[in-house]
Amino acid sequence: MVKGITLVTPVASAAALDRLASLFDALGFEPGKGWQDETGRASAFLAPLGNLEFVAGRAPAVPPILVEVTQLDQVRSVVQQWFIANDQPDQSEELLSAIAPTHWDSRLFTVALDSTLSLGFWESQNPLHGKPIAIEGDLSAAGMRFAIVVARWNAVITDRLLQGALDGLYRSGAAQQDIQIVRVPGAWEIPSAARTLAESKSADAIITLGCLLRGETAHYEAIYTEVTRGIGQSQQETGVPHSFGVLTCETLEQALNRAGVKAGNKGFEAAIAAIEMISIQRKLAVKN
Repeated sequence: MVKGITLVTPVASAAALDRLASLFDALGFEPGKGWQDETGRASAFLAPLGNLEFVAGRAPAVPPILVEVTQLDQVRSVVQQWFIANDQPDQSEELLSAIAPTHWDSRLFTVALDSTLSLGFWESQNPLHGKPIAIEGDLSAAGMRFAIVVARWNAVITDRLLQGALDGLYRSGAAQQDIQIVRVPGAWEIPSAARTLAESKSADAIITLGCLLRGETAHYEAIYTEVTRGIGQSQQETGVPHSFGVLTCETLEQALNRAGVKAGNKGFEAAIAAIEMISIQRKLAVKN
């Protein structure tokens, strides 16, 4: 099996090699195992990822060594400071190019270390570059049916969660007639209602909303455990996605913060998760 690839690039002189090694060291490259004998010497540098590219026909108008980076502007600043530290501030404008866009959806700058050796540093502008291909859900709720099970207990919190969930669904294109709201007494009753709705197949996803406060419920742990287990079991056994919007907080202030005051709205997040899961299920069904 292939373990790694080494690109051997001759440079014009020992001085050029020292300059190159100094620059790569300033950029934080991990040093590899170099060598030296009576015929010459070499410096090696390791990179976490590599790419070997062969070209036939027209060669691309880029340096022969390309280094992919993140935060390209900061990398160029490091290279510029390296020129200054090596007593070449006047040459930096001549040897170091400005950052420019390329036709391959990236940005690039080049460094000329001598007449025979130049480097290119680039950063992709494609948000999907380097990421594995994956099936992901879309966030359009058009044509989807939803059921929202919301607890009345701690209504000052759960009403906020409900409004957040509805906001998320409507913003994503869900129709009002495709949303069924079911109110239950408290968090304990959520799994039963969710299971009934899931088995009826009247909704493509169930959104569960509730609030448990440790300070108000002596048997907080027992209720939370059973509610979580019941919702999860209903989802697994019916195959209908259930998004979890049941808050478990120490105080009323924490719950308010998670219901839209400071830390976002858990109801909105649960609605978005439900939309995405419906989309994923549909894509998987078509693929299989």
